[in-house]
Amino acid sequence: MDKKHLSSKYCDNYFKRNRFKTKEVHIGKVVIGGDNPIAIQSMTTVDTMDTQGSIEQSIRMIDAGCEIVRLTAPSKKDAENLRNIKDGLIAQGYDAPLVADIHFTPNAAEVAAGIVEKVRVNPGNYADKKKFEEHSYTDDSYLEELKRIEEKFTPLVLLCKKNKAAMRIGTNHGSLSDRILSRFGDTPEGMVESAMEFLRICIKNDYHSIVLSMKASNTLVMVEAYRLLVATMKESGMNYPLHLGVTEAGEGEDGRIKSAVGIGALLEDGIGDTIRVSLTEKPEAEMPVAEKLLAKFDAKNVNDFEIKNTAVDLPYDPFHYERRKTKEINNIGENHVPVVFGDLSRVENIKPSHFYGFGSTYSVELDKWTLSDAAADYIFIGEQKIDFELPETIGVLCSFENWKTNYQEKKTFFPLVSRENLEQLPNDKMFFVKHSAEDLEVEYLQEYPRAIVVLESAYTNKAQLYRAFSAALNQHSIQCPVILCSRPQTNDSEAFQLWCASDLGSLFIDGFGDGIWLQGEFPTQIMNSTSFGILQATRRRISKTEYISCPSCGRTLFDLQETTAKIREKTSHLKGLKIGIMGCIVNGPGEMADADYGYVGTGVGKIHLYKEQNVVRKNVPEAEAVDALIDLIKENGDWVDGE
Repeated sequence: MDKKHLSSKYCDNYFKRNRFKTKEVHIGKVVIGGDNPIAIQSMTTVDTMDTQGSIEQSIRMIDAGCEIVRLTAPSKKDAENLRNIKDGLIAQGYDAPLVADIHFTPNAAEVAAGIVEKVRVNPGNYADKKKFEEHSYTDDSYLEELKRIEEKFTPLVLLCKKNKAAMRIGTNHGSLSDRILSRFGDTPEGMVESAMEFLRICIKNDYHSIVLSMKASNTLVMVEAYRLLVATMKESGMNYPLHLGVTEAGEGEDGRIKSAVGIGALLEDGIGDTIRVSLTEKPEAEMPVAEKLLAKFDAKNVNDFEIKNTAVDLPYDPFHYERRKTKEINNIGENHVPVVFGDLSRVENIKPSHFYGFGSTYSVELDKWTLSDAAADYIFIGEQKIDFELPETIGVLCSFENWKTNYQEKKTFFPLVSRENLEQLPNDKMFFVKHSAEDLEVEYLQEYPRAIVVLESAYTNKAQLYRAFSAALNQHSIQCPVILCSRPQTNDSEAFQLWCASDLGSLFIDGFGDGIWLQGEFPTQIMNSTSFGILQATRRRISKTEYISCPSCGRTLFDLQETTAKIREKTSHLKGLKIGIMGCIVNGPGEMADADYGYVGTGVGKIHLYKEQNVVRKNVPEAEAVDALIDLIKENGDWVDGE
C-alpha cells in the first residue's frame, strides 16, 4: 500500500463538509453508520469478575449518556461472566448493548460472541504474541503467516455471523504485530494493513457487521491512519463504519484538548460514526465531554459558508505531515514554532498583573519579568495604552490609529490593519492584516512582503475555509505567515476548549498555521492554556510534559488517577518529556510507543519501568515505583530541577 499513490481521496470534497456515508451496523438496539447519529461509548474500569461492581458502573455510565458499554474480557472466565452482568443490567431495566474487549485470548472472544452484542479484537495481538522482535519474511513466508491468522480468526467470524453479533477490528498504533512491523514499520500504513488483513477474512466469509478503528496517542498518526483507511476502503468500494478515539489521551484539560484535536479533525471532514473520549478519569466523566464535542456538529450550531471556485486539490499531502513553507518575519513563520496571541483590548488601565494569565509575571521588588514556557508571544491591546516596559520577547498589536499615534517608533509594537489601511503603511514595516477566510482573493498580499495574515471567520466550517485559503495562497505562490483564529459561539468554557481544538486541530496537523489566536469572553488563563494545549496536542509546539495515560479498565492493576497525579506532581516541569502510565501489560510498551519513559502495571503491587519500549526495571514495588521512575529519568540525563 502506497499512500502517495492512492487514487481515492479520503473525503469527496476537501472544501465542503460532507459525512462519509457508511453502511449501517446493528449493535443490539443501537444502529451506527448510515444517517444515524454518532453514538457515544465508553468502557468500564472495574474487574469484569466483579459482577455487581460492573453492573453499577455500567448503570452510571448509561445514565450519563453512554450508548454502548465496553468491558474487558482477558480470560474465558471473564467472558463467561459477561452473561451475569448483562442479565443483571436487564433486570434493572437497562438494555444498552455490551462489547467484549479482547486481547490475546481467542477462546474468550468466541465465548463472548454468544453473549454480548459486539466483540472488539485487536489484530495486533489476537493471533500474534508481540515480542518486539525483528523478523525477515519472504513473500511466501508472509503468506503462510496470513494463512495461520485466517485459521485462528475464522472461527470467531463464523460465530459472530451466526449470533448476529457485531465486531470491531480495532488497530492500535503501539500494538502492531512483529510481522506487520517487519514489513511496514510502526506507521499508519501498517495500522491500515493490519486491519485490512482481518477485514478481508470477514468479507471472505460474507460477514459484514464490522466497525473499524485506528487509535493512537499521537494525534498526527491517528488522523493520518483514519484518512488512509477511508481512502483505502473507498478505493476498494468499501464503506464500513468507523469508531473514533485518541487512545491514552490522559486526564483533565490535556486529555480533553488532545481528544478533541484528533476526533474533531476527523469529524470536521465527516468521518466517524461512533466515538469514545478516553480520559484517565471515572468513565462516566467521558460522556459529557463527548456530548459537548458532538454538539459542535449539531444542526442548530452549524453555520457553514459554501466555498466556490476552490483549487481542485489540496496544496499538501493529507497522509504525510509537512509544514507549509512560509517566509520568516520576526519570530513568525519559516522554522519558528507557532506563536500564541492573547487579548487585553477590553481591559482599561492595563497593568503588568494582567499578563499573569498569559504566562508572564513581573516582580516589583526585582523589577524583573519572568516568562514561563507557556507565555503568549503577542498581546492585542486595540485602542488601549501600555505605559510600562515589556520584555522584548513580547510583541504588542494595536489598532492602526493607536499604532500610528503612539507606537510606530517602538520596535515591538505592530499595527493590526484592515485592507483599506494597507496603502498608509510603510512597505518595510512588519504588520498584521485581518482577512476573512471566505475571501479567496489573495493576490494583494504579493505587494506586501512584511504582511502577516490574521485569518478569521464567523462561519463554523473553518477547517474547510482555512484549507481553501491555504490552497489560494499556494496557487499564487504566496508564502506569508498565517495566524489562525477561532471564536466558538458558546458560553461554556469546556465546550470552548473542545470546539477550538476541533476547529484548528486538523489545520495544524496538516502543517498550516504559524500562530494561534483564540477569541472569546473567557478568563485569560483558559484562553492561553487552550492555545498551548492545541499546539502541544498537534505536536507543533511543546511547552510541557506529555502524559500518555490509559483511561483504565478491568485489567488495571493500580489506581491510575492517583498514580498519574503523583507522577505529574513530580515531573510536570520536564518540558518535552513523554511519560507513559499504563494500567497493565496489554496497554504497556506497545500502547505507549511514543513515550520516553513508561510506568506499567504487571501484577498486583508490581510495576515495570521502561526506557522507551525496553523494560529496564522489573517488578518494582508500587510504593517505591514513582521514586524509582524519577531515579531512572535522572540516570538517563533527562532530569532538570524545578524552580
